[in-house]
Amino acid sequence: MAEKLSAVKGMNDILPAGVDRKEVLPRNTTWTWFDEVLRRVMARYGYQYIVTPVVEPTQLFVRGLGEVTDIVEKEMYSFTDSMNGDKLTLRPEATAGIVRAVVEHNALYNGPLRIWTTGPMFRHERPQKGRYRQFHQLDVEALGFPGPDVDVELILMGRALWRELGLVAEEHYRLEINTLGDPAERQAHRAALIAHFEKHADQLDGEARQRLHSNPLRILDTKNPAMQAVVEAAPKLIDFLGGETRAHFDATCRALEAAGQPYRVNTRLVRGMDYYNRTVFEWVTDKLGSQGTICGGGRYDGLIEQMGGKAAPAIGFGLGIERLLLLLDQLGLQGPGAAPDAYCVLPGEDAWLSAVPAVEALRAAGVDVLVHAGGGSFKNQLKKADASGARFALIFGDDELGRGVVTVKALRDGTGAQQQQPLADPAAWAASLLQSKA
Repeated sequence: MAEKLSAVKGMNDILPAGVDRKEVLPRNTTWTWFDEVLRRVMARYGYQYIVTPVVEPTQLFVRGLGEVTDIVEKEMYSFTDSMNGDKLTLRPEATAGIVRAVVEHNALYNGPLRIWTTGPMFRHERPQKGRYRQFHQLDVEALGFPGPDVDVELILMGRALWRELGLVAEEHYRLEINTLGDPAERQAHRAALIAHFEKHADQLDGEARQRLHSNPLRILDTKNPAMQAVVEAAPKLIDFLGGETRAHFDATCRALEAAGQPYRVNTRLVRGMDYYNRTVFEWVTDKLGSQGTICGGGRYDGLIEQMGGKAAPAIGFGLGIERLLLLLDQLGLQGPGAAPDAYCVLPGEDAWLSAVPAVEALRAAGVDVLVHAGGGSFKNQLKKADASGARFALIFGDDELGRGVVTVKALRDGTGAQQQQPLADPAAWAASLLQSKA
């Protein structure tokens, strides 16, 4: 027997419902339900779907995310193309690739864009619950819009998604926001941060000392309990804001209040990529332990020009799908599942040949039909029909076929009622299988 192979550590299979899994991961049915909800919300806000490659030039992420970020320094899966020597990387996030595509195809020529995508991302980090080496992300971007109105639109889109998924209680999540100002304001704040931390160098851990002159803003995001006092005492960026950036942030806050959305200004919220400026935000939960951020993003007005395009403002957010679905599973919000409308029972030898035309006509009319395969007794097939979650069993027995009918048996209304329908004209009764569909 050949050696059994396993998936790469931290890269997981999302299996069909009913298949045992070694790790606690979201259910397959939750994924499909989430996808349906997601597409409804994106369409409601007028965002269009985009697809970009999983593999991009390594330099794209070095230039876009920042050379001294954790992602670039420690977490990227990079390799050299054996055919031509190109330096390539499995994408660790989606924004840089989307901006590259927008610049390459001059996609803003006819005006601003609202776009979104989903797909796998890759980061080489220690796997744990809610944090994997291959994970899937929703990414939403609004490109070419300078005002706080679109900042608020994206934040409220997140709220709309939570509500569609059943996350309606305040204790399920909270919104934290901050502003990172514009480049000149950040430079002034950066100088003040360095001066502050240099005075307290004896209180910094090794990682903070390494970041002190390369990326001191990231020190504010430390989780080291021993550094909390010195971080709390550090100069706050909000005190360095000019009139324009403060007005932008104030307008964002007022609009959130007008929309009835509570928030907390977290002056230590900096996000993990260098490209952010002005508004940044995170949706966080206390239900997933240390992996509490379920969605985060912000404005990145300089990135399009940095990638070689004509200067244009932009804002977006990313959402870890596995982490969000783990939260839904934990709260018992898994969605309706993926049961068929009808299960086709075939107790006779010739039943399948007679059933095929009728089943295909029902499917063409929009009815989801699961056809029994592999034989078995009539009783066993009815048990499988019930276990499938189908609302009806379609029985193609010898007696029915002899009379040119199909028996339609209700499985979910508690009555077990049966009725006969003409085998030759399934389109005429397809609607009756759909009328009670949720």
